[in-house]
Amino acid sequence: MSEIPGLIAAGDLPIDDRAAAPTELQVIGLDLSITSTGVARIDGSTFRIRTRQKDGPRRLTVIRDVLAVEVAEQRPHLAVIEDLPMTTGRMSIANLKTIASLHGVVQAALVDADVPWAYVTPKTLKKYATDNGSASKQDMTAAAFLADGATFDDDEGADQVDAWWLRAAAYDWLGLPLFTMPQAQRDALSKADWPDAYAQRYALGVAA
Repeated sequence: MSEIPGLIAAGDLPIDDRAAAPTELQVIGLDLSITSTGVARIDGSTFRIRTRQKDGPRRLTVIRDVLAVEVAEQRPHLAVIEDLPMTTGRMSIANLKTIASLHGVVQAALVDADVPWAYVTPKTLKKYATDNGSASKQDMTAAAFLADGATFDDDEGADQVDAWWLRAAAYDWLGLPLFTMPQAQRDALSKADWPDAYAQRYALGVAA
């Protein structure tokens, strides 16, 4: 990512040295899936966008259109998206193409709304939430309850809890943690792909 002349170079600012971000910060979390996309709204509430296989490529537009409305209504300062895993394992070429296409249309919707985004890998998110990069879906749900009493209805795929943790991760990274987390787990967030200029702006205490 590009750097802004005169500001802090990307990666030069330790997480604990960041000034607190403005209290009006609004973040959404997105766990993208062609079948069931998890969304965490700016108020922390969550829901799923479910699509039908028979709708084929139109599933992309269903997710895009719902998110476009959400973004227009909520006007977030930042979206945090769960990244693809570093290794795809047995994921088929067709599935890879589909998820890549979904990320593309979602990015386009965010560009249209002038909303920057960050990417957090599943391993990093699990490390932050549970101190275990291989945590199960049940572990993530239990950790959310322990951290903030959060519960999730109709979330067998853990789409909503992942989106919830993505939102929480951004607040922690930008100096406004929503709840107390062990420092070792907070440190894991330095491995995420945060927008350089955006992180630097908040590091300097300047409102978005």
